[in-house]
Amino acid sequence: MGWVTGISVYVVVWWVVLFAVLPWGVRTPVQPEPGMASSAPERPRILLKFAATTLVAAVVWLVIFGIVQSDLISFREMAKPH
Repeated sequence: MGWVTGISVYVVVWWVVLFAVLPWGVRTPVQPEPGMASSAPERPRILLKFAATTLVAAVVWLVIFGIVQSDLISFREMAKPH
């Protein structure tokens, strides 16, 4: 895996993990302030979620990198035409 492919895969994995992490610990206020959406979280803790996303995405990327480097699954060999 080249460095451009590695960065691209990491970015895609990071965004997928972010969407999985965003709902963690979300609590809506009992009485929302006027003008706020009733579904807006009280404390979004977005920096903590970004940090968790970065760590989880790094672990997932390392697994993907290990699989690609070990040739466990070959991405180079395609089915040969008959």
